[in-house]
Amino acid sequence: MLILGIESSCDETAAAVMRDDQQLLANVVDSQIAIHAEYGGVVPEIASRKHLENIYPVVTKALADARVGLDDIDLLAVTAGPGLIGSLLVGLNFVKALALIKKIPFVGVDHMAGHLLSVYLGEAPPQFPFVALIASGGHSSLFHVRDFHDLTLLGRTRDDAAGEAFDKVAKLLDLPYPGGPEIGRISREGNPQAITFPRSWLEPGSYDFSFSGLKTSVANQVNKMKKGTLPLPVADISASFQEAVVDVLTQKSIRAAQEMGCKTVVVAGGVAANSRLREMMTLECDKAGLELAMPPVSFCTDNAAMICVAGFHQYQQMAGSPLDLDVYSRSPHLMQG
Repeated sequence: MLILGIESSCDETAAAVMRDDQQLLANVVDSQIAIHAEYGGVVPEIASRKHLENIYPVVTKALADARVGLDDIDLLAVTAGPGLIGSLLVGLNFVKALALIKKIPFVGVDHMAGHLLSVYLGEAPPQFPFVALIASGGHSSLFHVRDFHDLTLLGRTRDDAAGEAFDKVAKLLDLPYPGGPEIGRISREGNPQAITFPRSWLEPGSYDFSFSGLKTSVANQVNKMKKGTLPLPVADISASFQEAVVDVLTQKSIRAAQEMGCKTVVVAGGVAANSRLREMMTLECDKAGLELAMPPVSFCTDNAAMICVAGFHQYQQMAGSPLDLDVYSRSPHLMQG
């Protein structure tokens, strides 16, 4: 089976072609970062318009790179949500048109399921069951994963997700957009113990996350330091903030794996590209006697290869999606505990 996957949930227009044995034949990503950097964040209307411009050439390039045509495609997979509604509609309606014209079945894939299963794009895919952390711009969630279709939500963010917190703190420090990679980069020059920022563990036994208090603490620290005469220690603040986020993500993930009786922790999503998170997860999982599985860094951020993987397994269980399928801004089924 040949699968054509399309992802357009936010500010990347992506297309990929994959065999059902997860052999990736093409993976094309057109990023809008340079466009939205001028505004300090993603502008939904601009994102939608750029997807309209980009989707046809991106899909055409993916097919050309894979050396196949639409007549060779057996399944279409597209992100149905969560994400920006306008952006999602571009991808979904493009796929519906292809499905109608070419008589190809299609599946609407949950973006978070794509991130979760992106780990199967790596060289050492994990064995079930495992605990998975999905950390991105809009989500910080823990799942107990028993197989490709049996996912139980253990905890999620109550306010700012980890990626959102990175972006907001970057703005406080006058760092360019996107903030996450910038903080990760400049943190290498700072001391992560320079400032003791709070860790929000919430009530005992909770797997939920909360980073709004940490963001406020950084804001207070920055405002206080700006009143002084010394230059703002951006590298130290960045490193100390990053350490607080990574500490909470790591410790809660490991505790969840131990309490669920799992031997493996999976980390995915855009924040999984953060080098300090990867380093601390590796060290702490090793101490706890747990296996750690993470997708390659290139598959942590939004891409269509992960939509191919999730779409294939969804189709195996549930067949195709109906033509009246709609997009959604929140994950209705993955978000249920």
